[in-house]
Amino acid sequence: MRTTLAVLALVIASGTATPRADERSDARAQVDFGIEVARRGLWKEAIFRWERAIDFDPTYAEAWNNLAIGFEQQGLLDQAREAYETALDLAPNNMAIEQNYDLFLEVNDRVSQSSR
Repeated sequence: MRTTLAVLALVIASGTATPRADERSDARAQVDFGIEVARRGLWKEAIFRWERAIDFDPTYAEAWNNLAIGFEQQGLLDQAREAYETALDLAPNNMAIEQNYDLFLEVNDRVSQSSR
């Protein structure tokens, strides 16, 4: 009886502790859909999709990068900066993310200087 309960507890624990095998796949589908709607100028929908992708897989650096671009497009610069920094923390060697962030910083520095 005790062995049966221990095995049952292990089965239950392993079932809840194991992440879904297709979380990254679900996240990618959301990212792809977000890209499609962003191309049509539907930035709020794109942001929603990229946030969903991050809900599925918070370690998905490209989703954070796209979210940053969406925030930037909507003028949500503080959120864009945070999303870029998260993306870079997750993928510090990703040149595309680094280039996007550098461009973001360069443009925002110019805007800040011209508004003074």
